[in-house]
Amino acid sequence: MTSTMTRRGLIAAVAAAAAIGFAATPMTAAPGGNPGNGSPNSDTTSAVDTVDTGSALVLLQGDPLSIGARTKPAAGKKIDYSSQTTKSERARLSSVRNDFKNWLRTNAPAAKVSGEYDTALNGVAVRLNGTSLATLRSAPLVVSAEYQAIYRPLDDADPDLALIHAIEAWRSAEVGGDANAGRGIKVGVIDTGIDQGHPCFDDAGFPATPQLGDTRFTNNKVIAARVFNNKSPSQGYTPEAIQDHGTHVAGTVACNLDTPATIAGVDVPYDVSGVAPAAQLGNYNVFPGNDDNARSEDILNAMEAAYSDGMDVINMSLGGPSQGFQDLLTQAVNNLDEANMVNAISAGNSGPGHFTVGSPGSAARALTAGASTVGHFVGAPIRVGAATFQGAAGDFPVVSSDLTAPLGVVTGTTNGLGVACTPLPAGSLAGKIAVVSRGTCSFSLKIRNAQDAGAVATIVVNNVPGDPTAMGTDAAVQPAPTIFAYQVSRSAAAGLVAANGQSATISAALAYFRNPSNDNIMAGFSSQGPTDTAERRVKPDAVAPGVNVLSSIPRSYCGAGSTECWAFFQGTSMASPHLAGMAAVVRGAHGAWTAEQVRSAIVNTAAQGVLTRTADGVTVETDVNVVGAGLGDLRAAVAAKVAVGPVSTSFGSVPGGSGQSRSSTVRLTNLTGSALSVSLSIDSTVGTGVTFSAPGSVSIPAGGAVDVTVNAVVDRGAAAGDRSAMLRLRAGGVEIAHSVLYVFVN
Repeated sequence: MTSTMTRRGLIAAVAAAAAIGFAATPMTAAPGGNPGNGSPNSDTTSAVDTVDTGSALVLLQGDPLSIGARTKPAAGKKIDYSSQTTKSERARLSSVRNDFKNWLRTNAPAAKVSGEYDTALNGVAVRLNGTSLATLRSAPLVVSAEYQAIYRPLDDADPDLALIHAIEAWRSAEVGGDANAGRGIKVGVIDTGIDQGHPCFDDAGFPATPQLGDTRFTNNKVIAARVFNNKSPSQGYTPEAIQDHGTHVAGTVACNLDTPATIAGVDVPYDVSGVAPAAQLGNYNVFPGNDDNARSEDILNAMEAAYSDGMDVINMSLGGPSQGFQDLLTQAVNNLDEANMVNAISAGNSGPGHFTVGSPGSAARALTAGASTVGHFVGAPIRVGAATFQGAAGDFPVVSSDLTAPLGVVTGTTNGLGVACTPLPAGSLAGKIAVVSRGTCSFSLKIRNAQDAGAVATIVVNNVPGDPTAMGTDAAVQPAPTIFAYQVSRSAAAGLVAANGQSATISAALAYFRNPSNDNIMAGFSSQGPTDTAERRVKPDAVAPGVNVLSSIPRSYCGAGSTECWAFFQGTSMASPHLAGMAAVVRGAHGAWTAEQVRSAIVNTAAQGVLTRTADGVTVETDVNVVGAGLGDLRAAVAAKVAVGPVSTSFGSVPGGSGQSRSSTVRLTNLTGSALSVSLSIDSTVGTGVTFSAPGSVSIPAGGAVDVTVNAVVDRGAAAGDRSAMLRLRAGGVEIAHSVLYVFVN
């Protein structure tokens, strides 16, 4: 088979290149400080593991406003900063601070005040520049002076990990702590290579490990580096990560625990970790150099090499057209799963719509990932009066200094906005910031049309729920637009339309935005099942974060000398490594479980009722060919008590009006050391005209397995379409697993 495979991921990056203003910059400690990784994760953030000996906090005499006798607010109220009393007290405290600064100039001229406070504390922050604490403490106005502590927000604040309950899993009895997540497990990344020099893949603390392949690109974290491409001999290809995709994927799988991240000078307010931070990685580069295509044999060679190299899990964020039951690559996936290697694979970015899942994610034994949103990104504040909107950049120019101009709304029928896909009246947007809707045509075309009408910048309003995403260019639009361009969320439409003609300012100073209300919305691009084979298998198996996912990219993307580099990407390419990382953690916690049991632990414990529809971001999505079994839940997966095989049951295509019955066997394996009495029930039925049934209960001996028969009866005259239900397993009244039942009426 020689079908062409392509990388799978909508990889227009928020931090694609320094030219668009989103290149990361190295993170450095304060003089004399210790950048470190912060304290180990815990349930609180009160612990401090290190201090910055280059800076101090100095507490001065006099109560701050919050507790001062004259300014302390009444119960349930806030400080009234507009009152004359408060203004007078603030002036007095300012005078105290000025007296201290005057003292510094005379007695410690090297020390510099870097911050002043009067509400929570009456004091200042000081850059010591060699000045001792003893000197500061000797000042007549000083109550105390202490080194500043270094606090790093822990991974609890990482939205990706929080959504899949990764940290609870790490701290469970099964895993045994953050530093154990994935330890001893090897994950092969079949992609564009891994930049082993990125801080995500620093091998400090990892055991000395035999390094395989081209050892110029390995260390004790990235333990294998191989290249697979039929042009390698003539092109001189190596496993080096020239493209960014593979390094991003690898960071999601196993970026080292608590790795600080900075984008465009914005300090991300948590330290990044992969889902399995203690795992080791293999680089199997099938898209070397700038080659965007790989043949099936390249993929197969990489899969076999990964298996031979001892990889426990592989991730393939790639895909191509499904070849039906003759698809040899899907067979290879099935076979390697049976040989005990988990294959996490992206579903594809061809959604919305059924029958869009590609190969090899269509394989029966693939752990296939659909994509949902993460409500965060780094972008530009856009201020209009008292309102601030959040603008995501992309491959178009962004401002280098604040830009202020009136808004020019292009009116139309999409939330009051036009799509600007045809030329706009000459001069209609002269000197204005155009506001248009996403949809119908490319970003480049609508921005070009706005520019031709005189706009100095364009705000594109998203037409689907969730955060804005990075906008990519369209090479077919020539000349390419040169004005500034940003995307904002759909929720901004009404405010921007109402502000037509008002002055707006696009800020050059970027910010990190976190919007939990925009979590867990199904990505419109996420490919859907069922498969095109006669079995009509449900795909994806489970969903994971795949929109605005923050992870590592090669340092070369952030300029010469860069020590780190980060980007937000989107695509099922970004969802799949979440599942691969989950598989690594589960395998590390349960070394005796088979690949099928690991897949079942992830799929059959996925969280239900949390993923919402692309159309509105509110209604719970119940279509199993969109969400599979639900959103991956690592805490539930590591605590799984029973494995279900297969992970979902499809009864295939049944002719409408035939009145046919179908049966299938499901094996239930007890993963615990005690006998289980399991009750079975069926609910969450979607559609009418099909009746599903299963036994009422079974007993499964410790470590044993039982087979149960599940049935689907299609009513005569049943209309064509999907029918699904959920088989639920309970022990002691508590759900321990669920599995999709599906039939396609044709």
